[in-house]
Amino acid sequence: MSAEETSTRFRVEGMDCASCASKIDTAVRRLPGVEDVSVSVVAGTLTLGHKGADLAQVQKKVTDLGYRISPLTGAVPKVAAKQHDHSHNHGHDHADHDHDHDHDDKKPDALEGMHGHDHAAEDGPWWKTAKAQLTIFCGLAVAAAFALERFFPQWHNELFILAMLVGLLPIFRRARMGMMNGSPFSIETLMTVAAVGAVFIDAAEEAAIVVLLFLVGELLEGIATGRARASIKALANLVPRRAHREVDGKVSEIDAADLAVGDVVLVRPGDRMPADGVVLSGEGSVDEAPVTGESVPRHKGPEDQVFAGTVNQDGALRVRVTAAAADNTIARIVSLVETAQESKAPTERFIDRFSKYYTPGVLLVGALVAILPPLLTGASWDEWVYKGLAILLIGCPCALVISTPAAIAAALSAGARQGLLMKGGVVLEQLGKINMVALDKTGTLTERRPQVTDVIAVGRSEAEMLRLAASLEVGSSHPLATAILAKAKAAGVEPVAASNAGALGGKGVVGTLDGGELFLGSPKAAAVRVPLSEDFSIRIGALNDEGKTVSVLLAGNDVAGLIAMRDEPRDDARAGLAALKALGADVVMLTGDNARTAKAIGADLGIAVNAELLPEDKQRIVLGLKAEGKLVAKVGDGINDAPALAAADIGIAMGGGTDVALETADAAVLHGRVMDVANLIRISRAAMSNIWQNITIALGLKAVFLVTTIIGVTGLWPAILADTGATLLVTANALRLLAWKGQKG
Repeated sequence: MSAEETSTRFRVEGMDCASCASKIDTAVRRLPGVEDVSVSVVAGTLTLGHKGADLAQVQKKVTDLGYRISPLTGAVPKVAAKQHDHSHNHGHDHADHDHDHDHDDKKPDALEGMHGHDHAAEDGPWWKTAKAQLTIFCGLAVAAAFALERFFPQWHNELFILAMLVGLLPIFRRARMGMMNGSPFSIETLMTVAAVGAVFIDAAEEAAIVVLLFLVGELLEGIATGRARASIKALANLVPRRAHREVDGKVSEIDAADLAVGDVVLVRPGDRMPADGVVLSGEGSVDEAPVTGESVPRHKGPEDQVFAGTVNQDGALRVRVTAAAADNTIARIVSLVETAQESKAPTERFIDRFSKYYTPGVLLVGALVAILPPLLTGASWDEWVYKGLAILLIGCPCALVISTPAAIAAALSAGARQGLLMKGGVVLEQLGKINMVALDKTGTLTERRPQVTDVIAVGRSEAEMLRLAASLEVGSSHPLATAILAKAKAAGVEPVAASNAGALGGKGVVGTLDGGELFLGSPKAAAVRVPLSEDFSIRIGALNDEGKTVSVLLAGNDVAGLIAMRDEPRDDARAGLAALKALGADVVMLTGDNARTAKAIGADLGIAVNAELLPEDKQRIVLGLKAEGKLVAKVGDGINDAPALAAADIGIAMGGGTDVALETADAAVLHGRVMDVANLIRISRAAMSNIWQNITIALGLKAVFLVTTIIGVTGLWPAILADTGATLLVTANALRLLAWKGQKG
């Protein structure tokens, strides 16, 4: 993609199936200056890669097809994405990324709403849409035809032809616009030919019913698609509209969208976080389920990160804003889901190509069925033309074409609700095939902060020893000090700040408490002050072999004990690794940490270890695994793991919604749980299973009704019911994925 190419996004209203997206794609792609087109039915967006294209002409073309279109973002430099996403801009300039766009409320004439594509504002009850009004109008016309036929039986055909035209004229208009814009074999074309043909063989009553059933099916399909679209809108609506900003000690209420990086906001109990930020003061439990899917509220205190849209359950929090509204976690998730839905999976691309030949093929088969038997055997023309028309309706490709994008859209939305972000259908499809997972240690398998694992007191109680050690660390923000203070708090020990406390560079800390001098530091520095016994030294060596950092506490000239700390595995690490192995994926640790610590953690978790690696070493190992025929997922923090993330078949970034986590890799685990890496594989396999179920439903029903039509068991009504029924079954089956929750571990 050249540097001059830019990307422009539009909101398109009224798309409810893959056929709609295909018509828009085909028509817009033919315009001068247009380099690439991506249309997402569920997101309701059109993304245009272009070099100087006339955007007004683009909008006119889409409007001519019968859809409403409005700019979503301005033209921005097109960002080249990582290997899997070949056409989409993952820059997150979503200042206008608001789903509540104000559209012109003027509704087009109901008769122009063919295929249900009347594009009045999509918000509000479904029965108020022009699509529903057209369907109701057509239904009333058919009912009137049945009623009047009782009094005027001689006008039977004329009455049903008029009723049919109420629904068919908009359908014909769409078919004509499709033909003029490069889509001659659309579902509307099949419908028009079948309905008009039925009139010519004196089946006007059936033609009217078929048109009505078609409109009902399209209306139901639109409602189902709206449900999937609503799942994305619900995410966007998690962020509150108002925020309480604190300036010079005074709190005032402002629009959350006006918050700037560095602002301080007050979040009261029960309020949603208005922005991403870091807690300055206050403590409380925060429900992160709306963003990460985590069911258990997390305790938050000073320096902890909070996400926009999460709920503060208790205790007032003062939060420093770290991301503007356009760049907060929710906006980025919505952006990723929407752009991901525009990225087609290999299965979807295959079905798109297949459908281009499939629809003309259906027309040809229908024509041969209608013509050959009468010509070759002298059979009744009416009978076989009727069967040929039924085959046109059976062959409508709607259910087949929607089978894949509906499942992918539902899976991406369900994943986002659980804090699992995937950049498109390609990534979603490949994740299920992963058979090797390479994980970083620090921050991926472990918490990235040391915890006290052993407290060994000499000549006093553990509680007393903890009190002395914690007293030296009061007020310190050093990770080891934080670990000791947390341990003291958990043990119910209240430290008192030591006097004359200070750090001795590279050695430890000293201070005075109750008139006695205290020292807490490395065993080497402690041994210089007070000789350590052989048994004590052996104990320290054993703890070091377990990958633990040991600090020795001296009280005056006596050894008071030791404290061992280690960056411990995440709570769900063992369960997560076991889940990966159960899914058929081998696991390996790749870390730059020292070999002793890495091997201790690896032995604890039961996985193979490669330690003391530079970023290029991690990349080399990943490439080596791929050369062995493995499909490799690399899991890391997205910073020092960037080369390995890029080299892997799938790069998965762990953690808190940072730019790197969301943009470096192909997928991101927002909550940072190891179990969620397994959940990515699970949702991929669930989606692919759903897709194959959908394809089986779509083609299976068509095959059954094709046979029954040719042997004379079924006709036009069952044919359109088969098509509409298959489309609804496929859509409903795909929407089951919206309820996917994954395994919590």
